[in-house]
Amino acid sequence: MVSMRIVANRDRCVGAGQCVLVDPDAFDQDDADGLVVLLRAEPHAGDELARAREAVNVCPGRALSLAD
Repeated sequence: MVSMRIVANRDRCVGAGQCVLVDPDAFDQDDADGLVVLLRAEPHAGDELARAREAVNVCPGRALSLAD
């Protein structure tokens, strides 16, 4: 099984918080600047991976991606 990991590019983050709404177990926002904070970099299969993919898809700044 290939393990996926979430990559968060804070330079692209616009602080919209959509990732936090989709998956609050994996994402948070920095209190100082509102940018993404990664809480869980390696989602497991199933629901965790599905939520990570959804967060990548809804990110308006395209700051999130999944990598092998």
